[in-house]
Amino acid sequence: MLRALVLLLILLNGLFFGWTRGWLDGVIGIKASGEREPERVAAQVHPERITLLSPQAAAALQTRSCLELASPLNGDAALAEAQAVLQRAGFTASDWQAQSAEQPGVWAVASIRLPSKDFQARKEETYKKMRIAFEYLSGPPEELPTMVLGRHASEKAAQAALDAYTQRQLKGLRVLQLQAPMQRHVLRVPKADSAQAAKLLGLAKEPALQGGFKACAAQAAVPAATAASSTAAASSASAP
Repeated sequence: MLRALVLLLILLNGLFFGWTRGWLDGVIGIKASGEREPERVAAQVHPERITLLSPQAAAALQTRSCLELASPLNGDAALAEAQAVLQRAGFTASDWQAQSAEQPGVWAVASIRLPSKDFQARKEETYKKMRIAFEYLSGPPEELPTMVLGRHASEKAAQAALDAYTQRQLKGLRVLQLQAPMQRHVLRVPKADSAQAAKLLGLAKEPALQGGFKACAAQAAVPAATAASSTAAASSASAP
């Protein structure tokens, strides 16, 4: 009996010794060293990215500002290129807003392409006598020289104007589309902290951003707490 007790004590001491060495951590599931260092240090992911901020720097991060592109983006392709630049800079789709509006096309009542200087001079004299204002088209090159007698927001309006000129016995005129309808987009980062704002202003040389970001026309910097309160109020108002 005594011999068995001695053997049991030796076995228990051996197990205890092995546990204190960490040999049994994977067997019994209880680590001898607990969750203390260095295990937690070893488990860190990219610890070099963590920096301590001074009270002044932390306070600066609490200030939010609204920034938008200095010029609207013409077309969906231009918007996609600008968003790609922001993504490469570390921004996510939740950081920005795109406000879109339909930009109407432009149609003109224009002359045919003027074949000679003499023909051009006769046209100018005719329009001046009839007191019809005109200007010369600036492009495209294959259409030059061409005289423009009026610009209109729709093809139908341009055609009506052309019909009126035809009734006045004017010939050699046509409807010419100068610009197709398109979507124009205003790209805005409404709640940029100071670090994000500095990053946005540093992207000014990116061609896709067309001059870079500027302060939003109708919004100024607001504290983060105020921005959060506004968001909460908007969410409550929209709830059924």
